[in-house]
Amino acid sequence: MDIDIDMLNVLINAYAVSPDRGSELGMGWNWVTNIARYCEVHVITEGEWRKEIEEAVKSLPQRGNLHFYYNPVSDRIRRMCRNQGDWRFYYYYREWQKRTLKIACGIMAEHHIDIIHQLNMVGFREPGYLWRIKDVPFVWGPIGGMETVPLVLLTGSSLREKLKFAVKNILNGIQRRYSHRVRKAVASSSSIIAATKGTLDILDNVYHCTDTTFINETGVFLDGQEHGHCFMHEGLNILWVGKFMYRKKLDLALDVISILHDIDIHLSIAGTGSESEVAYYRHYADQLGIRDRVTWLGEIPNKQVHSLMEESDIFLFTSISEATSTVVPEAISFNLPIVCFNTCGFGPLVKNRVGETVEITNHRKAAVEFAEKIRFLSMHREKLREYSEACNKYKLELCWEKKTEKILKIYESSVEKAQAQTHRMPE
Repeated sequence: MDIDIDMLNVLINAYAVSPDRGSELGMGWNWVTNIARYCEVHVITEGEWRKEIEEAVKSLPQRGNLHFYYNPVSDRIRRMCRNQGDWRFYYYYREWQKRTLKIACGIMAEHHIDIIHQLNMVGFREPGYLWRIKDVPFVWGPIGGMETVPLVLLTGSSLREKLKFAVKNILNGIQRRYSHRVRKAVASSSSIIAATKGTLDILDNVYHCTDTTFINETGVFLDGQEHGHCFMHEGLNILWVGKFMYRKKLDLALDVISILHDIDIHLSIAGTGSESEVAYYRHYADQLGIRDRVTWLGEIPNKQVHSLMEESDIFLFTSISEATSTVVPEAISFNLPIVCFNTCGFGPLVKNRVGETVEITNHRKAAVEFAEKIRFLSMHREKLREYSEACNKYKLELCWEKKTEKILKIYESSVEKAQAQTHRMPE
């Protein structure tokens, strides 16, 4: 039976939603607003960005289909959330999810709901509690974070960093196998969406899931504009974007620039961290003798990042642990060739399509291989043009419209299965 998608009522649990931010917040906004083009959508979210959300919704053609419910937390908890190494946040996030379950039950007492969708945060270890609601199909994802951090890349890091990631890997393995709520959420899911191929494989091998789909959590915008790059000028402009946390490996990017001392190259860094992190990386760049080859932009608005993407020649992405990262599809949106590790959700997007990838090795070897890739592209500008033109075609596969089509098919299949079970006659 064909389901009329326009008539579906969807309840979405999305802690992080903002129209003006990137990363998880921007991902949440883009998912719910695109789904609302076809469905009646009820969204439970945290309240920090309420003003921005309500202002942005006013200009959306699908605004009549979007209904937001706010479950705010304190500024202290918000600061914990921003500090992604703060494990205390998970306690408060779990409490937030308990309150969200009560809000969801209140919504369902007043509105018919066809699908419940646990959208974000993307990390698998906190599936919320909406899977407890019976008789409504539960969709979970995209989820990520099941893979371990490659410790080989921590060569040269402090003992504290090595211990932190070693403990994180151990806890990750325990949680993905034995977490009671994760297993309950998996068992209760009509469909699970994996943000990375690694997570998809683990869902298959550990949980033996029968209904999983691989969809990166971020998408590409089709703005109808041609984002051309002139790669034939002298020198090479490299862009790096991210927070100054260890897994982003800004030190690796700085090492790459140091190795390429014999070519005209400049690195622009958009992002920031704590005072100690900023001081550390600036000092590290000075030690490498590359102060004049690096511009520190600090935390800048998304629009300014996009302008930099149009002006740059290569997007250097050195992260070793995340799902897909919003900035990678953004770079593709602006036809900017990418150099990154072949790992997580972003590596398969880039490899042999829109840039060069480096396999996971130790820090020093990886720095040399990144430098070799960039040196090659500097000497073969036609390859940069080829990757840039490939971005233009690849956008059609990665755009939000295509991702929305996929999620609607998942909704349709989930509702069909639920209806079949309801109407199945006893033997």
